Amino acid sequence: MEVALTSAHWAYLACIAAVIVLMVRRRDVVLVCLAGSFIVGLLYSRSPLIAIQSVFNGLLEAGTDLFDIMLIIALMVAMLHSLSRMGADYLMVIPLRRFMKTPTRAFFILGATMYAAALFFWPTPATALVGTILVPVAIMAGLPAMGAAMAVNILGHGMALSGDLVIQGALKLSSGAAGVTVDAMLPKALVLSLVSGLTAGTIAFLSIRKDIEKVREEGTDNILICQQAPQLERFARLFALAVPLTMLTVVAVMASQNLRGGKATALLGGTALLLLFCSTLAREGHRGLEEIVVHLRHGFLFAIKIFSPVIPIAGFFFLGSQKAASQILGDGAPGFLFDLGRAFANALPLGKIPLAFGNLIVGIITGLDGSGFSGLPLTGCLAQALGAPLLFDVATLAAIGQMGAIWGGGGTLVAWSFGLVATAGISGVDPMELARRNFIPVSCGLLAATIVGICMM
Repeated sequence: MEVALTSAHWAYLACIAAVIVLMVRRRDVVLVCLAGSFIVGLLYSRSPLIAIQSVFNGLLEAGTDLFDIMLIIALMVAMLHSLSRMGADYLMVIPLRRFMKTPTRAFFILGATMYAAALFFWPTPATALVGTILVPVAIMAGLPAMGAAMAVNILGHGMALSGDLVIQGALKLSSGAAGVTVDAMLPKALVLSLVSGLTAGTIAFLSIRKDIEKVREEGTDNILICQQAPQLERFARLFALAVPLTMLTVVAVMASQNLRGGKATALLGGTALLLLFCSTLAREGHRGLEEIVVHLRHGFLFAIKIFSPVIPIAGFFFLGSQKAASQILGDGAPGFLFDLGRAFANALPLGKIPLAFGNLIVGIITGLDGSGFSGLPLTGCLAQALGAPLLFDVATLAAIGQMGAIWGGGGTLVAWSFGLVATAGISGVDPMELARRNFIPVSCGLLAATIVGICMM
Protein backbone atom coordinates (compact mmCIF):
# COMPACT_ATOMS: atom_id res chain seq x y z
CA MET A 1 0.00 0.00 0.00
CA GLU A 2 2.97 2.31 -0.54
CA VAL A 3 1.88 5.65 -1.99
CA ALA A 4 4.19 8.03 -3.86
CA LEU A 5 3.24 11.59 -2.92
CA THR A 6 4.11 14.26 -5.49
CA SER A 7 4.34 18.04 -5.24
CA ALA A 8 0.70 18.18 -6.37
CA HIS A 9 -0.31 16.03 -3.38
CA TRP A 10 1.52 18.31 -0.95
CA ALA A 11 -0.02 21.40 -2.55
CA TYR A 12 -3.45 19.79 -2.23
CA LEU A 13 -2.79 19.06 1.46
CA ALA A 14 -1.61 22.65 2.05
CA CYS A 15 -4.79 24.01 0.48
CA ILE A 16 -6.93 21.73 2.67
CA ALA A 17 -5.10 23.03 5.75
CA ALA A 18 -5.68 26.62 4.60
CA VAL A 19 -9.39 25.92 4.07
CA ILE A 20 -9.75 24.45 7.57
CA VAL A 21 -7.93 27.39 9.19
CA LEU A 22 -10.06 29.94 7.33
CA MET A 23 -13.29 28.12 8.20
CA VAL A 24 -12.34 28.10 11.88
CA ARG A 25 -11.69 31.84 11.62
CA ARG A 26 -15.10 32.32 9.95
CA ARG A 27 -13.66 33.47 6.61
CA ASP A 28 -14.86 32.47 3.17
CA VAL A 29 -12.75 29.88 1.38
CA VAL A 30 -13.93 30.12 -2.24
CA LEU A 31 -10.86 32.06 -3.42
CA VAL A 32 -8.49 29.58 -1.75
CA CYS A 33 -10.27 26.64 -3.39
CA LEU A 34 -10.18 28.23 -6.84
CA ALA A 35 -6.48 29.00 -6.41
CA GLY A 36 -5.92 25.48 -5.07
CA SER A 37 -7.56 23.93 -8.14
CA PHE A 38 -5.26 25.94 -10.40
CA ILE A 39 -2.07 25.18 -8.42
CA VAL A 40 -2.77 21.45 -8.17
CA GLY A 41 -3.64 21.33 -11.87
CA LEU A 42 -0.42 23.17 -12.74
CA LEU A 43 1.82 20.98 -10.58
CA TYR A 44 0.20 17.78 -11.84
CA SER A 45 0.11 18.58 -15.56
CA ARG A 46 3.04 21.02 -15.86
CA SER A 47 0.80 22.88 -18.30
CA PRO A 48 -0.71 26.34 -17.58
CA LEU A 49 -3.37 25.62 -20.21
CA ILE A 50 -4.57 22.44 -18.48
CA ALA A 51 -4.38 24.20 -15.09
CA ILE A 52 -6.71 26.95 -16.31
CA GLN A 53 -9.08 24.38 -17.80
CA SER A 54 -9.05 22.36 -14.59
CA VAL A 55 -10.55 25.26 -12.62
CA PHE A 56 -13.55 25.36 -14.96
CA ASN A 57 -13.77 21.57 -15.20
CA GLY A 58 -13.90 21.38 -11.41
CA LEU A 59 -16.84 23.78 -11.30
CA LEU A 60 -18.57 21.83 -14.05
CA GLU A 61 -18.06 18.47 -12.34
CA ALA A 62 -19.29 19.81 -8.99
CA GLY A 63 -22.26 21.58 -10.55
CA THR A 64 -23.28 18.44 -12.42
CA ASP A 65 -23.12 16.32 -9.27
CA LEU A 66 -24.99 18.85 -7.13
CA PHE A 67 -27.63 19.87 -9.65
CA ASP A 68 -30.24 17.32 -8.60
CA ILE A 69 -30.15 18.63 -5.02
CA MET A 70 -30.25 22.23 -6.22
CA LEU A 71 -33.23 21.37 -8.42
CA ILE A 72 -35.29 19.69 -5.68
CA ILE A 73 -34.68 22.66 -3.36
CA ALA A 74 -35.64 25.13 -6.10
CA LEU A 75 -38.89 23.28 -6.84
CA MET A 76 -39.84 22.92 -3.18
CA VAL A 77 -39.24 26.63 -2.51
CA ALA A 78 -41.15 27.57 -5.67
CA MET A 79 -44.09 25.44 -4.51
CA LEU A 80 -44.04 27.07 -1.06
CA HIS A 81 -43.89 30.51 -2.69
CA SER A 82 -47.03 29.71 -4.67
CA LEU A 83 -48.83 28.37 -1.59
CA SER A 84 -47.86 31.44 0.45
CA ARG A 85 -49.60 33.73 -2.07
CA MET A 86 -52.97 32.21 -1.13
CA GLY A 87 -52.20 31.62 2.57
CA ALA A 88 -52.18 27.82 2.28
CA ASP A 89 -48.72 27.52 3.84
CA TYR A 90 -49.98 29.17 7.03
CA LEU A 91 -53.02 26.89 7.30
CA MET A 92 -50.87 23.86 6.56
CA VAL A 93 -48.58 24.31 9.54
CA ILE A 94 -50.99 25.68 12.14
CA PRO A 95 -52.38 22.24 13.18
CA LEU A 96 -48.85 20.94 13.74
CA ARG A 97 -48.05 23.70 16.22
CA ARG A 98 -49.87 21.83 18.99
CA PHE A 99 -47.10 19.19 18.83
CA MET A 100 -44.28 21.75 18.69
CA LYS A 101 -45.24 24.30 21.29
CA THR A 102 -41.72 24.93 22.58
CA PRO A 103 -38.28 25.17 20.91
CA THR A 104 -37.08 22.15 22.88
CA ARG A 105 -39.95 19.97 21.74
CA ALA A 106 -39.60 21.30 18.19
CA PHE A 107 -35.89 20.41 18.04
CA PHE A 108 -36.30 16.83 19.17
CA ILE A 109 -39.54 16.08 17.29
CA LEU A 110 -38.00 17.46 14.10
CA GLY A 111 -34.82 15.44 14.64
CA ALA A 112 -36.66 12.22 15.49
CA THR A 113 -38.94 12.54 12.47
CA MET A 114 -35.97 13.17 10.20
CA TYR A 115 -34.12 10.17 11.67
CA ALA A 116 -37.04 7.84 10.98
CA ALA A 117 -37.60 9.18 7.45
CA ALA A 118 -33.89 9.05 6.58
CA LEU A 119 -33.64 5.40 7.65
CA PHE A 120 -36.24 4.38 5.08
CA PHE A 121 -35.90 6.92 2.24
CA TRP A 122 -32.27 8.13 2.41
CA PRO A 123 -31.51 11.53 3.92
CA THR A 124 -31.66 13.84 0.88
CA PRO A 125 -35.25 13.07 -0.21
CA ALA A 126 -36.21 12.82 3.46
CA THR A 127 -34.84 16.34 4.01
CA ALA A 128 -37.07 17.73 1.28
CA LEU A 129 -40.07 15.77 2.54
CA VAL A 130 -39.72 16.47 6.27
CA GLY A 131 -38.12 19.89 6.00
CA THR A 132 -40.76 21.40 3.74
CA ILE A 133 -43.53 20.66 6.25
CA LEU A 134 -41.88 20.64 9.68
CA VAL A 135 -39.05 23.20 9.51
CA PRO A 136 -41.48 26.16 9.23
CA VAL A 137 -43.47 24.75 12.16
CA ALA A 138 -40.33 24.41 14.27
CA ILE A 139 -39.30 27.98 13.47
CA MET A 140 -42.77 29.26 14.37
CA ALA A 141 -42.39 27.47 17.73
CA GLY A 142 -39.34 29.61 18.48
CA LEU A 143 -36.57 27.33 17.25
CA PRO A 144 -33.93 29.30 15.30
CA ALA A 145 -33.57 28.31 11.66
CA MET A 146 -29.99 27.23 12.41
CA GLY A 147 -31.28 25.01 15.23
CA ALA A 148 -33.79 23.40 12.88
CA ALA A 149 -31.03 22.82 10.32
CA MET A 150 -28.77 21.24 12.96
CA ALA A 151 -31.54 18.89 14.11
CA VAL A 152 -32.27 17.73 10.56
CA ASN A 153 -28.61 17.46 9.59
CA ILE A 154 -27.18 15.79 12.69
CA LEU A 155 -29.96 13.27 13.29
CA GLY A 156 -30.72 12.59 9.63
CA HIS A 157 -27.53 12.89 7.61
CA GLY A 158 -25.39 11.94 10.61
CA MET A 159 -27.03 9.45 12.95
CA ALA A 160 -29.39 7.78 10.47
CA LEU A 161 -27.00 7.52 7.52
CA SER A 162 -23.95 6.45 9.56
CA GLY A 163 -25.92 3.47 10.87
CA ASP A 164 -27.87 2.86 7.64
CA LEU A 165 -29.83 0.17 9.45
CA VAL A 166 -32.62 -0.35 6.90
CA ILE A 167 -31.22 0.20 3.40
CA GLN A 168 -27.73 -0.99 4.44
CA GLY A 169 -25.86 0.47 1.47
CA ALA A 170 -23.05 1.79 3.67
CA LEU A 171 -22.90 -1.47 5.61
CA LYS A 172 -22.53 -3.50 2.42
CA LEU A 173 -19.64 -1.36 1.20
CA SER A 174 -17.84 -1.44 4.56
CA SER A 175 -18.42 -5.11 5.32
CA GLY A 176 -17.44 -6.21 1.82
CA ALA A 177 -14.11 -4.40 2.02
CA ALA A 178 -13.51 -5.59 5.60
CA GLY A 179 -14.25 -9.23 4.78
CA VAL A 180 -17.06 -9.56 7.34
CA THR A 181 -20.81 -10.05 6.98
CA VAL A 182 -23.40 -7.29 7.13
CA ASP A 183 -24.96 -9.07 10.11
CA ALA A 184 -21.64 -8.84 11.97
CA MET A 185 -21.37 -5.10 11.35
CA LEU A 186 -25.02 -4.16 11.92
CA PRO A 187 -25.04 -4.18 15.76
CA LYS A 188 -21.68 -2.35 15.87
CA ALA A 189 -22.91 0.36 13.50
CA LEU A 190 -26.17 0.63 15.46
CA VAL A 191 -24.40 1.25 18.77
CA LEU A 192 -21.81 3.67 17.36
CA SER A 193 -24.35 5.65 15.31
CA LEU A 194 -26.63 6.05 18.34
CA VAL A 195 -23.75 7.08 20.61
CA SER A 196 -22.42 9.62 18.12
CA GLY A 197 -25.88 10.90 17.15
CA LEU A 198 -27.33 11.29 20.64
CA THR A 199 -24.13 12.92 21.90
CA ALA A 200 -23.94 15.32 18.96
CA GLY A 201 -27.67 16.07 19.08
CA THR A 202 -27.62 16.87 22.79
CA ILE A 203 -24.59 19.14 22.52
CA ALA A 204 -26.07 20.82 19.42
CA PHE A 205 -29.25 21.64 21.33
CA LEU A 206 -27.28 23.05 24.26
CA SER A 207 -25.25 25.17 21.84
CA ILE A 208 -28.33 26.95 20.42
CA ARG A 209 -29.86 28.06 23.73
CA LYS A 210 -28.59 31.62 23.25
CA ASP A 211 -30.05 31.64 19.74
CA ILE A 212 -33.40 30.53 21.17
CA GLU A 213 -33.34 33.43 23.64
CA LYS A 214 -32.49 35.83 20.82
CA VAL A 215 -35.43 34.59 18.74
CA ARG A 216 -37.71 34.88 21.78
CA GLU A 217 -36.67 38.53 22.22
CA GLU A 218 -36.31 39.68 18.62
CA GLY A 219 -38.38 37.24 16.55
CA THR A 220 -37.25 35.63 13.29
CA ASP A 221 -36.84 36.97 9.78
CA ASN A 222 -36.55 33.58 8.09
CA ILE A 223 -37.97 33.85 4.58
CA LEU A 224 -39.47 30.36 4.58
CA ILE A 225 -42.21 31.05 7.11
CA CYS A 226 -45.20 33.31 7.31
CA GLN A 227 -44.70 35.85 10.10
CA GLN A 228 -48.39 36.52 10.75
CA ALA A 229 -51.80 35.24 9.69
CA PRO A 230 -52.24 36.19 6.01
CA GLN A 231 -55.44 37.03 4.19
CA LEU A 232 -56.81 33.64 3.15
CA GLU A 233 -57.98 33.18 -0.42
CA ARG A 234 -60.66 30.78 -1.61
CA PHE A 235 -58.36 27.88 -2.53
CA ALA A 236 -56.18 28.18 0.60
CA ARG A 237 -58.00 25.52 2.63
CA LEU A 238 -58.12 23.13 -0.31
CA PHE A 239 -54.36 23.24 -0.87
CA ALA A 240 -53.58 23.29 2.86
CA LEU A 241 -55.25 19.88 2.97
CA ALA A 242 -54.12 18.62 -0.45
CA VAL A 243 -50.38 19.22 0.00
CA PRO A 244 -49.90 17.17 3.22
CA LEU A 245 -52.14 14.40 1.87
CA THR A 246 -50.15 14.34 -1.36
CA MET A 247 -46.87 14.14 0.57
CA LEU A 248 -48.23 11.27 2.68
CA THR A 249 -49.21 9.53 -0.54
CA VAL A 250 -45.66 10.03 -1.80
CA VAL A 251 -44.35 8.38 1.37
CA ALA A 252 -46.71 5.44 0.85
CA VAL A 253 -45.63 5.06 -2.78
CA MET A 254 -41.94 5.19 -1.80
CA ALA A 255 -42.49 2.44 0.73
CA SER A 256 -44.64 0.22 -1.48
CA GLN A 257 -42.48 0.63 -4.61
CA ASN A 258 -39.19 0.49 -2.69
CA LEU A 259 -38.06 3.85 -4.12
CA ARG A 260 -34.75 5.11 -2.74
CA GLY A 261 -32.15 7.77 -3.46
CA GLY A 262 -32.44 9.40 -6.88
CA LYS A 263 -35.77 7.78 -7.73
CA ALA A 264 -37.31 9.03 -4.49
CA THR A 265 -35.90 12.51 -5.11
CA ALA A 266 -37.33 12.50 -8.64
CA LEU A 267 -40.78 11.55 -7.32
CA LEU A 268 -40.66 14.38 -4.77
CA GLY A 269 -39.49 16.90 -7.36
CA GLY A 270 -42.15 15.89 -9.86
CA THR A 271 -44.83 16.06 -7.17
CA ALA A 272 -43.68 19.55 -6.10
CA LEU A 273 -43.84 20.69 -9.73
CA LEU A 274 -47.34 19.26 -10.12
CA LEU A 275 -48.54 21.00 -6.94
CA LEU A 276 -46.91 24.24 -8.12
CA PHE A 277 -48.73 23.93 -11.45
CA CYS A 278 -52.12 23.28 -9.82
CA SER A 279 -51.86 25.96 -7.13
CA THR A 280 -50.73 28.61 -9.61
CA LEU A 281 -53.55 27.90 -12.05
CA ALA A 282 -56.12 27.71 -9.23
CA ARG A 283 -55.18 31.16 -7.93
CA GLU A 284 -54.19 32.97 -11.09
CA GLY A 285 -56.30 31.40 -13.83
CA HIS A 286 -54.99 32.33 -17.27
CA ARG A 287 -52.41 34.63 -15.62
CA GLY A 288 -50.82 31.45 -14.31
CA LEU A 289 -48.95 31.20 -17.62
CA GLU A 290 -46.80 34.11 -16.44
CA GLU A 291 -47.02 33.66 -12.65
CA ILE A 292 -45.57 30.15 -12.64
CA VAL A 293 -42.38 31.66 -14.05
CA VAL A 294 -42.30 34.09 -11.11
CA HIS A 295 -42.51 31.21 -8.63
CA LEU A 296 -39.86 29.17 -10.45
CA ARG A 297 -37.55 32.18 -10.64
CA HIS A 298 -37.95 32.70 -6.89
CA GLY A 299 -37.12 29.05 -6.21
CA PHE A 300 -34.09 28.93 -8.49
CA LEU A 301 -32.69 32.23 -7.22
CA PHE A 302 -32.98 30.89 -3.68
CA ALA A 303 -31.20 27.64 -4.63
CA ILE A 304 -28.46 29.44 -6.56
CA LYS A 305 -27.88 31.77 -3.61
CA ILE A 306 -27.27 28.72 -1.41
CA PHE A 307 -25.12 26.80 -3.92
CA SER A 308 -23.04 29.56 -5.53
CA PRO A 309 -20.27 29.44 -2.89
CA VAL A 310 -20.51 25.67 -2.53
CA ILE A 311 -19.78 24.67 -6.13
CA PRO A 312 -16.26 26.20 -6.35
CA ILE A 313 -15.33 24.59 -3.02
CA ALA A 314 -16.71 21.23 -4.10
CA GLY A 315 -14.81 21.50 -7.39
CA PHE A 316 -11.52 21.64 -5.48
CA PHE A 317 -12.34 18.77 -3.15
CA PHE A 318 -13.57 16.62 -6.04
CA LEU A 319 -9.90 16.40 -7.02
CA GLY A 320 -9.60 14.07 -4.06
CA SER A 321 -11.59 11.34 -5.81
CA GLN A 322 -9.84 9.52 -8.64
CA LYS A 323 -13.03 9.27 -10.70
CA ALA A 324 -13.74 13.00 -10.48
CA ALA A 325 -10.07 13.95 -10.83
CA SER A 326 -9.94 12.06 -14.13
CA GLN A 327 -12.84 14.17 -15.39
CA ILE A 328 -11.16 17.39 -14.23
CA LEU A 329 -7.48 16.79 -15.05
CA GLY A 330 -7.72 14.04 -17.63
CA ASP A 331 -7.33 10.27 -17.69
CA GLY A 332 -4.79 8.85 -15.27
CA ALA A 333 -5.09 11.61 -12.68
CA PRO A 334 -4.76 10.30 -9.12
CA GLY A 335 -7.29 10.76 -6.34
CA PHE A 336 -5.23 13.18 -4.26
CA LEU A 337 -7.35 12.84 -1.13
CA PHE A 338 -7.37 9.05 -1.23
CA ASP A 339 -3.61 8.93 -1.79
CA LEU A 340 -3.13 11.15 1.27
CA GLY A 341 -5.47 8.91 3.26
CA ARG A 342 -3.53 5.79 2.31
CA ALA A 343 -0.22 7.48 3.13
CA PHE A 344 -1.59 8.43 6.55
CA ALA A 345 -2.75 4.86 7.12
CA ASN A 346 0.73 3.54 6.32
CA ALA A 347 2.15 5.68 9.12
CA LEU A 348 -0.27 4.43 11.79
CA PRO A 349 1.31 2.67 14.79
CA LEU A 350 -0.15 -0.76 15.54
CA GLY A 351 -2.34 -0.61 18.64
CA LYS A 352 -6.03 -0.59 19.53
CA ILE A 353 -6.28 3.13 20.29
CA PRO A 354 -4.16 4.50 17.39
CA LEU A 355 -5.86 2.16 14.91
CA ALA A 356 -9.34 3.20 16.04
CA PHE A 357 -8.63 6.92 15.89
CA GLY A 358 -6.53 6.46 12.76
CA ASN A 359 -9.35 4.75 10.86
CA LEU A 360 -11.75 7.44 12.06
CA ILE A 361 -9.43 10.15 10.72
CA VAL A 362 -8.95 8.30 7.42
CA GLY A 363 -12.74 8.16 7.10
CA ILE A 364 -13.05 11.89 7.74
CA ILE A 365 -10.25 12.64 5.25
CA THR A 366 -11.91 10.59 2.50
CA GLY A 367 -15.22 12.28 3.33
CA LEU A 368 -13.80 15.69 2.46
CA ASP A 369 -14.80 15.08 -1.16
CA GLY A 370 -18.42 15.55 -0.01
CA SER A 371 -19.61 12.02 -0.71
CA GLY A 372 -19.19 9.96 2.45
CA PHE A 373 -19.62 6.62 0.73
CA SER A 374 -16.55 6.83 -1.50
CA GLY A 375 -14.16 6.28 1.43
CA LEU A 376 -15.90 3.21 2.87
CA PRO A 377 -13.95 0.64 0.83
CA LEU A 378 -10.70 2.18 2.12
CA THR A 379 -11.72 2.24 5.81
CA GLY A 380 -13.09 -1.30 5.52
CA CYS A 381 -9.92 -2.52 3.86
CA LEU A 382 -7.77 -0.89 6.55
CA ALA A 383 -9.84 -2.53 9.27
CA GLN A 384 -9.22 -5.94 7.71
CA ALA A 385 -5.54 -5.40 6.86
CA LEU A 386 -4.48 -3.86 10.18
CA GLY A 387 -7.04 -5.17 12.67
CA ALA A 388 -7.24 -8.86 11.79
CA PRO A 389 -3.52 -9.71 12.33
CA LEU A 390 -3.74 -8.14 15.81
CA LEU A 391 -6.95 -10.08 16.60
CA PHE A 392 -9.00 -6.90 16.99
CA ASP A 393 -12.72 -6.92 16.13
CA VAL A 394 -12.61 -6.05 12.43
CA ALA A 395 -16.35 -5.26 12.26
CA THR A 396 -16.06 -2.67 15.03
CA LEU A 397 -12.94 -1.11 13.50
CA ALA A 398 -14.69 -0.87 10.13
CA ALA A 399 -17.76 0.67 11.80
CA ILE A 400 -15.56 3.35 13.38
CA GLY A 401 -14.17 4.22 9.94
CA GLN A 402 -17.73 4.30 8.61
CA MET A 403 -18.68 6.84 11.29
CA GLY A 404 -15.85 9.14 10.22
CA ALA A 405 -16.56 8.90 6.49
CA ILE A 406 -20.31 9.42 6.68
CA TRP A 407 -20.48 11.99 9.47
CA GLY A 408 -17.77 13.93 7.65
CA GLY A 409 -18.77 13.61 4.02
CA GLY A 410 -22.37 12.43 4.19
CA GLY A 411 -22.41 14.96 5.71
CA THR A 412 -22.39 17.21 8.71
CA LEU A 413 -18.85 18.61 8.72
CA VAL A 414 -18.28 19.37 5.05
CA ALA A 415 -20.10 22.47 3.80
CA TRP A 416 -20.10 21.23 0.19
CA SER A 417 -21.50 17.77 0.93
CA PHE A 418 -24.84 16.82 -0.60
CA GLY A 419 -26.57 16.37 2.75
CA LEU A 420 -25.45 19.62 4.34
CA VAL A 421 -26.27 21.88 1.40
CA ALA A 422 -29.70 20.24 1.04
CA THR A 423 -30.39 20.89 4.73
CA ALA A 424 -29.16 24.47 4.49
CA GLY A 425 -31.32 25.08 1.44
CA ILE A 426 -34.51 23.72 2.99
CA SER A 427 -33.87 25.65 6.24
CA GLY A 428 -32.78 28.91 4.63
CA VAL A 429 -29.37 29.11 6.33
CA ASP A 430 -25.78 29.50 5.12
CA PRO A 431 -24.15 26.07 4.56
CA MET A 432 -20.73 27.32 5.70
CA GLU A 433 -22.20 28.56 8.98
CA LEU A 434 -24.10 25.29 9.45
CA ALA A 435 -20.84 23.34 9.04
CA ARG A 436 -19.14 25.59 11.61
CA ARG A 437 -21.97 25.17 14.11
CA ASN A 438 -21.92 21.40 13.63
CA PHE A 439 -18.20 21.06 14.23
CA ILE A 440 -18.05 20.87 18.04
CA PRO A 441 -21.18 18.71 18.55
CA VAL A 442 -20.19 16.27 15.80
CA SER A 443 -16.57 16.10 16.96
CA CYS A 444 -17.75 15.26 20.47
CA GLY A 445 -20.12 12.64 19.08
CA LEU A 446 -17.38 10.98 17.03
CA LEU A 447 -15.00 11.07 19.99
CA ALA A 448 -17.60 9.37 22.21
CA ALA A 449 -18.37 6.76 19.54
CA THR A 450 -14.67 5.99 19.03
CA ILE A 451 -14.11 5.50 22.76
CA VAL A 452 -17.09 3.14 22.90
CA GLY A 453 -15.76 1.38 19.80
CA ILE A 454 -12.36 0.87 21.43
CA CYS A 455 -14.10 -0.77 24.40
CA MET A 456 -15.97 -3.06 21.96
CA MET A 457 -12.82 -4.09 20.06
